This record gives sequence, structure tokens and C-alpha cells, in this order.
Amino acid sequence: MVAEDVDGVVEVSLAADTLFAEAGLELPPDDPREMLDRAERVLVAVDGTEVVGLAATVTLDGDAHLEQLAVHPGYGRRGIGGALLEAVCVGAAGSGRTRVSLTTFRDLPWNAPWYERRGFTVLPRPGWGPELARQWEAEERAGILVRPRVVMVRDLVHSP
Repeated sequence: MVAEDVDGVVEVSLAADTLFAEAGLELPPDDPREMLDRAERVLVAVDGTEVVGLAATVTLDGDAHLEQLAVHPGYGRRGIGGALLEAVCVGAAGSGRTRVSLTTFRDLPWNAPWYERRGFTVLPRPGWGPELARQWEAEERAGILVRPRVVMVRDLVHSP
């Protein structure tokens, strides 16, 4: 991500959040700029010069952690989210990470079931490291745990 992408990334993040409201899920107000400030890496998908998707990651317990994956609803169902997710996994493997973690809503079709189809599995709480546990607690304090959520991971394959 370059500085010129910030406004577009914020717009995509906020637009993607409207899908949760349409599904009857009321999330607490969110300022995507806070997520961008924490992110170690932000990948963007563009159509011409317009940002249409993003994937933001941090490191938790030595793993790449997908902080947010969002695609503008007007560009949904075109493979953009899947491409961003694969880019995150390839980049994480290339930097020596052994897995990617994330937190997501268990029952929304474009959340846990979508990630499961892409190789992610639910990680029970005993498998969480301390930083992942703190992430979960921070989300809980922020009011994000308004529906059943899960931690998921995908083991990464490294090339010799």
C-alpha cells in the first residue's frame, strides 16, 4: 500500500462493513485508519486507479495474522478476496511464517465457511498463543464478539 491508497482502503473497509448490517449484524463503529496504523503489511487490489480490496496483516505469536480482508461490495464475487488471501499466504510463507491465523464470524457464509474452503481450520482455544488470546480479548472489549466467532489457521507449505 502506498500513501495515495489510504482513502480508498478506508472507503473499501467501510463499504464492506455494510454487508454485516445487511446480514442483521450490528458491529461497533470502526475507524479503519486505526487498523492501518497497526498493520505491518497492507495489500491492495485495484481496478485502474480505484482501490477495490485490501488485506491487512500483523504478526501474532510468530504467525502472520490476517487483521482484515475486505472487498468493496460492488466488486464482490469476482475472486478478488481469494486472490488477496492467497497473496497473504504466499507472502507469509516466503517470509518464513508457518501459518496464517485470523478471527472471523463462525456462521456467516462469507466468513468461516469461506475460509474453510480455502484451507483454514478452526483452532481451539488451547492452541492459541498469548498474543492471539490478547487479540481475541481486544475484539471482545471492542464489541466485535456479537455473534459466534472462531479463530482459524492455515498451515503454510514452504518450498525447499
